[in-house]
Amino acid sequence: MHAESRRRPVDDHREAVRALIGPALAVARRAEACDLAEELAAAGRGSAAGARVAAADVAAVVDLPGFDNSQMDGYAVRAADLTGAAPSDPVELPVGAPVPAGTQPPPLAPGTAAPVMTGAPIPDGADAVIKIEEVDPPAFPEPGTAATVRFTAPVALGTFVRRAGSDVAAGDVVVLAGTRLGPAQLGVLVAAGVSEVEVAEPPHVLLISTGSELVAAGEPLGPAQLYDANGAALTAALAEVGCRVTHRVVPDDPAALRTVLAEAPDDVALVVTSGGVSAGAYEVVRQTLTDAWFGHVAVQPGGPQGLGTIALGDPTAPRDVPLVAFPGNPVSALVSFELFLRPVLAEATGAVPAHRPPGRAPLAEAVDSPEHLHQVRRGRLDADGRVEMVGGPGSHLLAHLAMATLLVHVPPGVAHVDAGDDVDHWEIR
Repeated sequence: MHAESRRRPVDDHREAVRALIGPALAVARRAEACDLAEELAAAGRGSAAGARVAAADVAAVVDLPGFDNSQMDGYAVRAADLTGAAPSDPVELPVGAPVPAGTQPPPLAPGTAAPVMTGAPIPDGADAVIKIEEVDPPAFPEPGTAATVRFTAPVALGTFVRRAGSDVAAGDVVVLAGTRLGPAQLGVLVAAGVSEVEVAEPPHVLLISTGSELVAAGEPLGPAQLYDANGAALTAALAEVGCRVTHRVVPDDPAALRTVLAEAPDDVALVVTSGGVSAGAYEVVRQTLTDAWFGHVAVQPGGPQGLGTIALGDPTAPRDVPLVAFPGNPVSALVSFELFLRPVLAEATGAVPAHRPPGRAPLAEAVDSPEHLHQVRRGRLDADGRVEMVGGPGSHLLAHLAMATLLVHVPPGVAHVDAGDDVDHWEIR
């Protein structure tokens, strides 16, 4: 049997990851208090990552709206004062005190019209609002001047009046448990007087970069050493989909890897590794975690993969946790994350988009691809809406991935795509 025929299809591996990780992430996570003011401040600094998900139903503290208010700039009136108004026989009323937003108006005297602004309270006694464009003259008088205004039609009770509690009454549920706290949800929570929400604790991921050659960012490089790009990239990718990350770097030493696993935090829900999954002599993940599946997926880049369940914590009382093991080349690791892990995590946390927006466009240039593999190239759209490649297919070309805006898919069974032929792509930014 040829090696190519033993490779696991991309869709099969994606489903295997989902079948393993999905149930583990579906287990109810501990709830924690989320202070909305702090959350909004973090968002304002651009530091909020991923998504928060309500752990329980959230009820309004106050009515929304909190008081009767005007839907329009216009005049607050008593509808009874305009009975019989007509173009040929307008009703003329003196103008009362104006009502700006944020002020508490005095009651409206019978036979008076009060200028009222959008969102401002409806004076006691008023029961309708007439738009400024529909009165004569269609403008507000200068404050402090005596003026009258004419109306040429009657008005129905409640016209352009937003009644208190017409959106939500105090005690009504405004956000259901399991809902992602996106812009609309945060808006209604603040408007409804909610200051703190119980949210599901984000999944805790233990991310392990393997390789004796790796050096943390900011540290001096020694001979034959590399900065740990995978740790940085995957930490950011995991945070973007609402995960909390503990990152460790281990050399190609099984004892060091076992120590990291034994000392893992108690609430880790998933272990993700990069490197050490091929068939070489120093493949620490594959050689240490022998109960997991390791093999090749029919994809380029990212062929070597690992998947399984591993024991964390005290060896005398271990805790089984899912493992997803990616190859060590940086483009391979990130492409693997996008293909196999990101959708499952995003669906569990409520991060958006759960799936990268797909598209289809013609190629700007011809592309060759290994016929037995699903090739994932990096690209972007040119000024004419065509897909142009950014760099080659190599799994080490991280700078080219950083400049790309698309992941371009060439399916198995296709060895060549001509310029002008359509290809599928995912938008990655």
